[in-house]
Amino acid sequence: MEIVKIVKKHAPITGEQIAEMLNLTRPTIRSDLSVLVMLDYIDAKPKVGYFLGQRAQTENGSMQHLLEMKVGDVHGVPVIVRETTTIQEAVVTLFLENVGHLIVTDEGGLLSGIVSRKDLLKVTLGNASASTMPVSFIMTRKANMITVLPDDTVLEAARKIIAYQIDSLPVVVPAPSGIEGEWKVVGRISKTNIIKMLLGIVAEN
Repeated sequence: MEIVKIVKKHAPITGEQIAEMLNLTRPTIRSDLSVLVMLDYIDAKPKVGYFLGQRAQTENGSMQHLLEMKVGDVHGVPVIVRETTTIQEAVVTLFLENVGHLIVTDEGGLLSGIVSRKDLLKVTLGNASASTMPVSFIMTRKANMITVLPDDTVLEAARKIIAYQIDSLPVVVPAPSGIEGEWKVVGRISKTNIIKMLLGIVAEN
């Protein structure tokens, strides 16, 4: 909202100037600018700068609604496999569910990692024995994963998806054990979820 207000008042304005007014660095707001351009709340012209987008000029109420929308309101059902699931079983699940990532949990149902289509492709090419390996051998482990909470805003989720160049994020809540760093998976938010939400907002207006 602050970025849009600045652009509305000072357009055309460069990203560096916007960052300076917010007392931030240009890299810090890069993903925010990308999201706002994608949603047509601001627009950009090379060597000119940012100016107000068409949607911001006509949908002030919708924009506020968008900024307040929570991940818990829009996330989908997670596609989950266990650490012991074989590579072959994971590949079958991936294509049957038509997703780009599988969320991996341990035997207690807590978040353990994530495995992507690219991970599975790399390990199976030219490796006939890979099909019987468990996904835990190739998954990105929990410590290196990007996640969101149900109470995070959809805008924050979109910012992470763009910044880390990923297709989806696990939605997690603290595990019942209360142990720090243990998470229970309750959903999955993807680019598709966000686009559907935007289409719904547009349809309402």
